[in-house]
Amino acid sequence: MATGARATPGAHRAAAEACHWIGRAVGRSHARLAEDIRAARRGDLKSGLHRLTDRSLGKLRATAAEQGVDPEEYAASLRCLLLPADPDCRTRVFFGVGAGGLFRLRDGDWQDIEPRVTDVTGEPVVGFGALPPGAGTGSTGAADAAPPFTEGDRLTMDLGITTPPSPYEPAPEPPREPFRFRASVARPGDTLLMCTGGLAEPLRGEQDLCEYLAGRWSGAAPPGLAAFLADAQVRVKGYADDRTAAAVWEV
Repeated sequence: MATGARATPGAHRAAAEACHWIGRAVGRSHARLAEDIRAARRGDLKSGLHRLTDRSLGKLRATAAEQGVDPEEYAASLRCLLLPADPDCRTRVFFGVGAGGLFRLRDGDWQDIEPRVTDVTGEPVVGFGALPPGAGTGSTGAADAAPPFTEGDRLTMDLGITTPPSPYEPAPEPPREPFRFRASVARPGDTLLMCTGGLAEPLRGEQDLCEYLAGRWSGAAPPGLAAFLADAQVRVKGYADDRTAAAVWEV
């Protein structure tokens, strides 16, 4: 999912272009991506998806130059979730840039597992997405444990990226958003929610909304589409941004 620059003509086209480019690249390389997810090759995944994201946003800047518009107006926040079709693989891979949220509903409590800026560089994140100490609500346990992802950089060529440098030449001003990456291990009964800022902000700021959605989405089976859309659009005073949300019920 992608969100264009606020109150900007053509923002929806920039968001659609970013999604189209990412979708095509992931589709071309789905077999290798699935293999690397199953084998827990964190380095290959993180570096390849980082460069793919940079290249996709760089294409937006090139389009802006062709159209003679400000690159900051023809831009998008991008959030992606890779879900292996293999039922024996419980790893879920998130990546993207910009505002939004990644949440996990576990045992009736919401956990904010959005990668923090301090999480997105350096060593692998402990627990494949477990909360940093003292953050969020709920708990994580031994079921989150798994061998650490190995490091590497095999995916760059497979994703159609022939050169490692970022497409930003020179880098945009203000500085670009940090790349966010997380791989988490799902448990049966979890609900994983990826959303844009329009839903992420009230979920972080309004306990009543958290409790309402926890009550609605804690069942063993997901709600119907109409019920899910109605729940995702529940209005909260002081929050009026559009919302896009995708949720996964783990079995």
